Amino acid sequence: MELSVFNIKGEDTGRKVTLSDAIFGVEPNEHAMYLDVKQYLANQRQGTHKSKERNEVAGSTKKIKKQKGTGGARAGSLKSPVFVGGGRVFGPKPRNYSFKLNKKLKAVARLSALSLLARDNKVALLESFSLETPKTKEFKGILNNLQSTGKTLMVLPAVDKNIVLSGRNLPKLKITTASDVNTYDLLNTQKLLLVEESVNVLENLLSAK
Repeated sequence: MELSVFNIKGEDTGRKVTLSDAIFGVEPNEHAMYLDVKQYLANQRQGTHKSKERNEVAGSTKKIKKQKGTGGARAGSLKSPVFVGGGRVFGPKPRNYSFKLNKKLKAVARLSALSLLARDNKVALLESFSLETPKTKEFKGILNNLQSTGKTLMVLPAVDKNIVLSGRNLPKLKITTASDVNTYDLLNTQKLLLVEESVNVLENLLSAK
């Protein structure tokens, strides 16, 4: 698959880059992508939810009325779950939601996501560039030139502080590096902007899996 390389003005440079079919042309594995996204979202959960059970609620344990003769149901402590302000039965407790996935499965998931984007013509190549100072307005102009007004994922070959600072306040943009790209971000974007040098990083990284 060949893609034209554009510059930051949105102009075709006349150069083309061939994307490897081993990275951008595999048969997508939906189950692998599902598991990888599930793990990613599970790892984002803090797991700090907590509610008090009856032994943790403040209050007297004195029997509130006699056992028989009141015409109502039997009742003991006010901390019982049946009363307002009582403890909760089987409430949530702090826990760790993360789980393990094999590296090869995660690699298959990323290859599947990249291939889906390539198949749907949602991948664009951008000539390597840099910014002298962080300028959000200037960076937004670059995205407009590239017609990237929807959800956009920009993949850099390495961290560039000025580019990251310029784009971090744009709500529909996420900037990452080729080594940190994940399946969730790939599936949660409408356009994948690959800075030209990041293609080689991705291919070297994923072909070694």
